[in-house]
Amino acid sequence: MIYHGSTGTIRSIDRVKGELLAGRESEDLVQWVKNNLPTEFFLETNADDVFAAYEDVMLWVYRNPQYYDSAKAKFATEADGWLVAYAAARDAVVITNEQSRPTSRNRILLPDVCVQFNVTYKDTFQLLRKLDIRLEWTNLKF
Repeated sequence: MIYHGSTGTIRSIDRVKGELLAGRESEDLVQWVKNNLPTEFFLETNADDVFAAYEDVMLWVYRNPQYYDSAKAKFATEADGWLVAYAAARDAVVITNEQSRPTSRNRILLPDVCVQFNVTYKDTFQLLRKLDIRLEWTNLKF
């Protein structure tokens, strides 16, 4: 991730960084983000085209009678809407472990929002294959 982030192959957005850093200071993930990811890994969402796309995403969410109000409220507090907006505005691909569930009422899933806005999404394993990342296992004896 660090290598591909430094080459610009993969990136995330500032709103995701905010969620990652919202954990306890002692958490491994918080420390890893702070100590290993360069600041340019997280792209700024503060741009007119991203704001316009985000407005479209949120209007669709709030006007969609399929979803419960609690699902809409939760979605509004998370970075997922910003991910779709950024990808729609900048022709980027969203990577997620979530699976599409178009009939869901209590949770707004990232793949379903991506489909609505013609944003390409892939799962993490597709990304790992595309980047030709290989994990090797060695049977260590302690």
